[in-house]
Amino acid sequence: MSATVAAVLKKIAIYILGDEKKRGKLFVLIGSIAAGFLGLMCLPVAVLSSMGSMEIEQPEINAEMFSDSALFESLDSEQQAQIENLKNQGRAIEDAMRGAGVRSQTIKAQLIYMSYFGDVQNFNAESYANLFAVAPNDSDLITAINSTYGLEIGYDEFMRTYTWVMNSTINGYMFSDESTKNCADLAAWAENAYVSGWGFKQGAIGNRDDVDRIRYADNAGLMLGFLNYDPTEKVFSSDYNTLVFTEQGSLDTMPEVAGIGLFDGSQHGIYVGDGEVIYCSESVGYVTKDLVSNGGWVSWCTYEGVDYPQEVLDLIDGTEVDSENDSGENSAEN
Repeated sequence: MSATVAAVLKKIAIYILGDEKKRGKLFVLIGSIAAGFLGLMCLPVAVLSSMGSMEIEQPEINAEMFSDSALFESLDSEQQAQIENLKNQGRAIEDAMRGAGVRSQTIKAQLIYMSYFGDVQNFNAESYANLFAVAPNDSDLITAINSTYGLEIGYDEFMRTYTWVMNSTINGYMFSDESTKNCADLAAWAENAYVSGWGFKQGAIGNRDDVDRIRYADNAGLMLGFLNYDPTEKVFSSDYNTLVFTEQGSLDTMPEVAGIGLFDGSQHGIYVGDGEVIYCSESVGYVTKDLVSNGGWVSWCTYEGVDYPQEVLDLIDGTEVDSENDSGENSAEN
């Protein structure tokens, strides 16, 4: 991509990322590139890794340039061909990630490709997606990508960029069923908040702050955000203002199901599998992940508005509630 195009796209990225309402227009600006590509943006990702510090002043941009395909049509044929190729590769990556069973990592895969694969020849999306499917963690993934494609991606550099991009959007690829509020998607929601670097702010549910443009939640708000978020319209409603939960038993009776709630008497966490819990901590100041065994969690719970698999429902039906353990319906204010 030419330096001229990169500079224009960089300005557009900053401008749009600074105003959530304008983000959707990005696809119009560049010829409806890759519908859903990155769920946030397309070409600007190619220059994110070279932005350096994210403390960038919003540039002066003529709003008239945000007309249908205005930017795309202003490019020469070679530049348009480059954009079209990126669009096609983005779709190929999305399809390959779905086929490899790692759809939730689509944004990550597209971001890496857009940022670092400019000189890679004979790219195969299926082989690329397989690296994501087999990598046990992001550090090993970056190592495998560097080895396979002869790249020198710095892990820390990439994670800073990735976290910034993820914090700017809600990952639409993480939902297994957008028509329901199920516990598997609640676990994915918690993982996304952790990876995206959400901070703690009283009364927040995952929306971006108008001043610093960072996403925040409070402890109950992490769950309330999931309940209120519409993945189709990509907006938060106010249907749920209070987190209603039911303690179901002690931890030794908890089923191995991601998306189950954990409770320590004052704060909530989401069990995400492998003995780990994610929660938004006021004392730490952000969404964090830890081993369940390291915390003071005393019971597992279910949340009103969240669907649970039959395994959990059967266990609940067979569990006797002990009132002395404060089991039953409770609520946590946001």
